[in-house]
Amino acid sequence: MATCFKQQPQPSMNNGDDSVILFSASNSPEESTSPASSFYHSSPPPHHSSNNPTYKLTVQNLSHTFLPIKGFITTSFCHLVQKKPRPVSILKSVSFSATSSEILAIVGPSGTGKSTLLRIVSGRVKDNDFDPKCVSINDHQITSPAQLRKICGFVAQEDNLLPLLTVKETLMFTAKFRLKGIGAKEREERVERLMQELRLVHVADSFIGDEENRGISGGERKRVSIGVDMIHDPPILLLDEPTSGLDSSSALQVIEMLSTMAKSKQRTVVLSIHQPSYRILYHISSFLILSHGSVVHNGSIELLEETMSKLGLQIPVQLNAIEFAMEIIQTLEDSYSRTDQISETENKEPYSYSSWPEEEVVRDQQDSRKIGTYYFSNLYEIMFLCSRFWKIIYRTKQLFLARTMQALVGGFGLASVYMKVRKDEEGVAERLGLFAFSLSFLLSSTVEALPIYLQERSVLMKEASRGAYRISSYMIANTFVFLPFLFAVAILFSVPVYWLVGLNPSIAAFAFFTFVVWLIILMASSLVLFLSAVSPDFISGNSLICTVLGAFFLFSGYFIPKESIPKYWLFMYYVSLYRYPLDTLLINEYWSIQSECFSWHPQDYSHSKCLLTGNDVLKSRGLDKDTRWTNVGIMFGFFVLYRVLCWIILSRRASKTTI
Repeated sequence: MATCFKQQPQPSMNNGDDSVILFSASNSPEESTSPASSFYHSSPPPHHSSNNPTYKLTVQNLSHTFLPIKGFITTSFCHLVQKKPRPVSILKSVSFSATSSEILAIVGPSGTGKSTLLRIVSGRVKDNDFDPKCVSINDHQITSPAQLRKICGFVAQEDNLLPLLTVKETLMFTAKFRLKGIGAKEREERVERLMQELRLVHVADSFIGDEENRGISGGERKRVSIGVDMIHDPPILLLDEPTSGLDSSSALQVIEMLSTMAKSKQRTVVLSIHQPSYRILYHISSFLILSHGSVVHNGSIELLEETMSKLGLQIPVQLNAIEFAMEIIQTLEDSYSRTDQISETENKEPYSYSSWPEEEVVRDQQDSRKIGTYYFSNLYEIMFLCSRFWKIIYRTKQLFLARTMQALVGGFGLASVYMKVRKDEEGVAERLGLFAFSLSFLLSSTVEALPIYLQERSVLMKEASRGAYRISSYMIANTFVFLPFLFAVAILFSVPVYWLVGLNPSIAAFAFFTFVVWLIILMASSLVLFLSAVSPDFISGNSLICTVLGAFFLFSGYFIPKESIPKYWLFMYYVSLYRYPLDTLLINEYWSIQSECFSWHPQDYSHSKCLLTGNDVLKSRGLDKDTRWTNVGIMFGFFVLYRVLCWIILSRRASKTTI
């Protein structure tokens, strides 16, 4: 037996734990499917039109081994012993073929490698972990996962959709991102046709919905997920448990729809499924049954019934052949390993396969160049993303109302506490307290956007990893959309606080105050966006934000003077988001009134001896120069820095994502 290995450390299929992936190819005979002809399939073999090219997907001797990284096990309370990792075989020399106009169903108990097999065949693996000897299309070997990703659509188990978009908007935005080479009218026509195929016309204007917002049904949501991955009309479609979580009626509708599309468009459909019902079996041509990563049946339903009959087994009347196969899976595995694996490909009706699909790939690339240069394409992405962001923000009532109410309630609440602050020594302390609390309030008021960012992240990873748009386009669009929205929030907060408290009455000082408040909110928004990119969930993200903001506030110079901060913590004083806006607000308040007196000598009734001027207030904080615009530049730098860091992290995540 000749075996080739590709071994190197690599995360698991879906950006999970570190592991080592090994692929092997043996010389065992190739198995293939046969057309179904039992009583489940009374319809004749589909007619193949010469207008539509047909595709045959062949997998030969595909093996997949998961090897965890080295770890440690505890043998006693005092000793740790290094544990040598043992490779775990997930797939063992799996072979099958799937042809156009037919559905091939992969069946088996949980943990048999169904999802792993679909991810490998759909190209959702890294280049270094792909064996070009295992997968071929129309008898042409696939040399890289990128080729499979171009020709194959893949629908994951999870429905990663934006709940506040309608069905039509979801498909339209997907078309805009993935079909840049065609006109707007043609895109809309394709979406309309696709909704008709998916039987979604009646819910075209309904929201997708989620747990909190009622939307379309589970079956309709699954069909939308299928449509998202079919918008570019892939000839081969792979689906990971498309009926999971659906009732029997919805599951049947999904399978009926896939069967119709497979025959009408001559698509090759491969899906995994758990215990299909009698009515679902009617629409499936061939079955690949797996047990412990090995093939125990490959062929039609009547071939499975024949195998059971030869083993002296009778299918109970209350079960179908697939359901009974799950109960006798070990018997089938033992029987299959003892018999010769005879290929049935020779008995199949001859197909007129198209040429190598690379021709279509080249044509798609040429169409994409019609848009123009890279920058012009990038501009299109930003425009489409901005449009989608606006819809989501407008429809996210919680975020919209929360930000508005926070600004108004916070502004008027602070104004009522510090109403008409006096121009004396106590007034100076009150102003400092007002500025410090305002900073804390503004920087923490953006935390409510964290769950929205986390919800969008799963959709972003899916779309960006499939080349729908660039992460940089997403970040730029996010910035453009939030700039005016957060500026409105800054005005709503600044107006009541500034004029009711009685701060520096200069119009220029008020305008600068509003500008600084806007920058503070922008910095906070960038920080939350960055931390949402590194946080796995809302609880850890919220804890991380509170910890970071607390540390920034502690070392802002408000509680501990710079001179008293330990040297090993001094760097926190310079990176604190509180320090620069606090100094800027103080300079803006007192710089134009440096000579104004805020405290007189108690025995000086003629007010000739001033104890505290505006200049003294600034000097007490170490503010001898007007550094307002320098601080503005630093705050803007923080705003840009956190977004760049977020872009780097998201780009790295997207490059490792294989959904």
